[in-house]
Amino acid sequence: MGPSMPDDFEQMWAELAPIGRSAVSGGYFRQPFTSPERELRAWFDEQAVARGMRVQEDPFGNVVAWWEPERLGPSRLLIGSHLDSVLDGGAYDGPLGVVSSFAAIDRLRERGVVPTRPIGVAAFAEEEGSRFGLACLGSRLATGATIWEAARELRDRDGTAFGEVVAGGASDLLDGVGCYVELHVEQGRDLVDRGRAIGVASRIWPHGRYRVDIRGTANHAGTTRMEDRHDPMLTYAMTALAANKQARVSGQRATFGRLETAPNSTNSVPSSVTAWLDLRAESDEHLAELVATITRQADERAERDGTTLTVTAESVSGSTEFDSDLATRIAVDHAGGDWPAIPTQAGHDAGILSAQGIPSAMIFVRNPTGVSHSPAEHAEVADCLVGVDALAETLERLAT
Repeated sequence: MGPSMPDDFEQMWAELAPIGRSAVSGGYFRQPFTSPERELRAWFDEQAVARGMRVQEDPFGNVVAWWEPERLGPSRLLIGSHLDSVLDGGAYDGPLGVVSSFAAIDRLRERGVVPTRPIGVAAFAEEEGSRFGLACLGSRLATGATIWEAARELRDRDGTAFGEVVAGGASDLLDGVGCYVELHVEQGRDLVDRGRAIGVASRIWPHGRYRVDIRGTANHAGTTRMEDRHDPMLTYAMTALAANKQARVSGQRATFGRLETAPNSTNSVPSSVTAWLDLRAESDEHLAELVATITRQADERAERDGTTLTVTAESVSGSTEFDSDLATRIAVDHAGGDWPAIPTQAGHDAGILSAQGIPSAMIFVRNPTGVSHSPAEHAEVADCLVGVDALAETLERLAT
């Protein structure tokens, strides 16, 4: 049963707090199309109904709640974010943008502001890529950046295909959308260092996810002499160290965060190791150079170890420059001073929409720890409420 009156920001946040939270780590497991994420989706529908907003869903699991007062123009304004999380993630990455969007619409209504274009609150599916391996999958499909025929074959760790959990087809969710604004917790310390609660994104660093497959020869851990081994774990270890060194010396980012080994036996030399490498760089050229250097050093190590190595790009997102006119319109001329423009090293649905020709912008809310994708991710309530006001002010500028 939906609420009789719309909840305010703090009420909404309190309702979401226990959903998908681990009693052990305090982190969140809100993977797409699982029970916690479906509970979040039910909450989304309730909030839309309580505000008299029309809910529209596409065949990929993306959903928008539309505020559509009478006598509106054809161009639509979209705000929002996502509700899914990484494995053992934080509370704020994604949901803060959705909750703040509903609260910002409430602010406009309280002030009697009537938009001249429809305003939608979006919750995009599988933004993190935590289940099916492709980040921003929902927005990629909604914009046509990824085609259904390819996406339907993506599989989770249990072997379930994406095409088995969603209907698939074509999406009209973004038809007529002339602008997208996404509020997000900052995933770093830029605003903390500046002493500012709010910032506006200038650009997104390019980002690549690569699968590294290393093949060796399984053998006994005790009877196989060290010089007779073809050990893929050694190749992996040196590749991880090489990635770390190359990223450090060039000021880029390299992370091995997931690893699978076979036969996964304590007393066996493994036959294979598969690892996933996340790379982020300040430009497309820097990313290509980083991949090439790490791959070359890994190949050299594999030759010494008597193993074979293959690097496969599973997803690559190029550098995204946000619409400068839109960013300027949002960032300047505020009572407390202009909001700073800052780059981000994290991928977002706003970057996908921007790359596909929809003018997009991002508003960041200060994160006092700078920690993200972790249970320690945080934003103070006072800063969150400043973020709601900032989003409401932005909506009034863009929708009236």
